[in-house]
Amino acid sequence: MGVARASLEELLGDYEDALRTRKAVVWNKDAPEAKYVRRLGGRDMVRYEDFREFVETRPLEVVANIALCLIHQANYLLDRQIERLEQDFLKEGGLRERVTAARRKRKGPSQAP
Repeated sequence: MGVARASLEELLGDYEDALRTRKAVVWNKDAPEAKYVRRLGGRDMVRYEDFREFVETRPLEVVANIALCLIHQANYLLDRQIERLEQDFLKEGGLRERVTAARRKRKGPSQAP
């Protein structure tokens, strides 16, 4: 998860640099266009087809801003997933602890060490 998050941060920086180099506008998170992309990206079962028209017919500045919005959404979701995994680890332990608990449960109380 951490590697995926870091890769998205790098990609985010690349898009921001590309826009900055071209002196293009980066959408504010409250811009109507950004809100539209977030709504579209927040639907269930989103596919590339949902964005194809925009990506294939809009200028680079718009496509890059769409990518930025989607990367921010993915980062948000990854952050929530990482947080949940950390909570689960603290509550249930890591793989070794869970395997040990499962073995003890399978052996039963009379055979536990």
